Amino acid sequence: MKLIIKTTFFLLFLPIFACTVPSGGVPDAVKEAFAKKYPGENDPDWHTDKNGNYEARFKKKGVHYRADFTPQGAWVETETNIKKKDLPDAVKKVMKEKYDGLKISEIEKVESSTKGTFYDVEFKVNGTKKDVEFNASGEILN
Repeated sequence: MKLIIKTTFFLLFLPIFACTVPSGGVPDAVKEAFAKKYPGENDPDWHTDKNGNYEARFKKKGVHYRADFTPQGAWVETETNIKKKDLPDAVKKVMKEKYDGLKISEIEKVESSTKGTFYDVEFKVNGTKKDVEFNASGEILN
């Protein structure tokens, strides 16, 4: 019985520990790209995401950031959580027109290497999460 409990515990928590990467396990190309993009930020917490990218979690002037890099060191995107009041007015207007009454789980401002700056709003719809991406003009991107 103890073996079953220990095995279950190990299997439940393995994914949490497997995603954290010690700084020495991060490729030099990723660390160099991070240092170039964020000079002076020298102590991020490193993790891997579901796509195999390296995610640096760090704090700058009291704001928490998550910056993703490919294993080759190419910057993918940087995300930070924001409040609804910090969204552009055009985004708030479209949200009110199309998603009024839905619960908001999370709002992120995303700077992307391919999409530029956009806002990712996660709504709860019938118990499932629905991400909607907006540009600053309120246009839905996905």
